[in-house]
Amino acid sequence: MSVSLATPLASTWIALGIAVMSGAMIPFQAGTNAMLGRGLGHPLWATVVSLAVSLTVVAPVLWAMRAPWPSVAAALHGPWWQWIGGVFGVIYITAALILAPRVGAANFIVGVVAGQMLASLLIDHFGLVGLPARPATLARAAGLGLILLGMLVMQWQPTPPAGRAAPVSLGPR
Repeated sequence: MSVSLATPLASTWIALGIAVMSGAMIPFQAGTNAMLGRGLGHPLWATVVSLAVSLTVVAPVLWAMRAPWPSVAAALHGPWWQWIGGVFGVIYITAALILAPRVGAANFIVGVVAGQMLASLLIDHFGLVGLPARPATLARAAGLGLILLGMLVMQWQPTPPAGRAAPVSLGPR
């Protein structure tokens, strides 16, 4: 069966594929920022550097795309909460670089995904932060329940057999 890329189904799968690839970068971000925080002497310095690197990367992209200058005056007339996204970014980056080394990348990310899905379902259901309302159906709630169950299952770690070799490290910790 061939599907044209112009169909809504194909564009949905392409978008989901990009989302999965973007999501696959998040555990690497947590680990690299944690290492950077140790090297800089404090986790918050890694947050500052991470955000500065983000600005350094996005500025040339904006220039290359010939994006117009931001309309700050128009944005000032919007709701107050549109300005707090950066605060959420700082909270996430800092939590990632502190918690990922303690609980591991998989455990941290499964908690992040569970939190994202819970918040997303509420945002969709109530049409919060300017997004269109989409009802929290039984199927969507069941999907969230499976994610939460998956988070619990990920915490079950049987004791390794005695004498088992330590995992191979890909770099200094």
